[in-house]
Amino acid sequence: MLVFWKQRLVFLAVPKTGTTAYETALAPHASVSVLDPPELKHAPVYRYNRFFRPMFEKMGAGQMDVIAVIREPVSWLGSWYRYRQRPFLDGKPTSTRDLSFDAFVEAYTRGDQPAFANVGSQSKFVEPRPNGTGVTHLFQYENQAALVAFLEDRLKVRLDLPRSNVSLSAPLSLSPRIDARLRRKNADDFALWSAAGQLSC
Repeated sequence: MLVFWKQRLVFLAVPKTGTTAYETALAPHASVSVLDPPELKHAPVYRYNRFFRPMFEKMGAGQMDVIAVIREPVSWLGSWYRYRQRPFLDGKPTSTRDLSFDAFVEAYTRGDQPAFANVGSQSKFVEPRPNGTGVTHLFQYENQAALVAFLEDRLKVRLDLPRSNVSLSAPLSLSPRIDARLRRKNADDFALWSAAGQLSC
């Protein structure tokens, strides 16, 4: 999470949406860079609302704009799947080594997700709170140009984004049955991604 105090802007780091590259490029311009622990670096809206928003308001921030990036759900799950194939996870319950993408996604759609498929939900990450706190600017991961243009205009900087935290390559095709199951059980994530495209174009 990055906080730009003068510009009244908070950039939430949705996992697996390329935010590490933005953190690298923008950290020198941020008032606050929350990079550790992961629970705070990747603070969702509910955690931002509970811990950070009250502190900012006490410091006189008033209304802070909150931005986030959403990735196409199959691609997002693919990034998690590839990440969890890395050797450092071998033998651990979170490893997806020797597991097909179909099996990973099917496990993700269960009510009792095994550890390797417990990766959360993008729609839950940005879910608005009852007090009205929520994301004010939502961008699609696939439309980097819109996000870069917004940040450059708002922060008055030029962005040169490095490639960072790139996952291993792996086949990411889904069978029609699993694809349909995912779209049915996680319809909120697909709707959110479509809405982000309409808002950020």
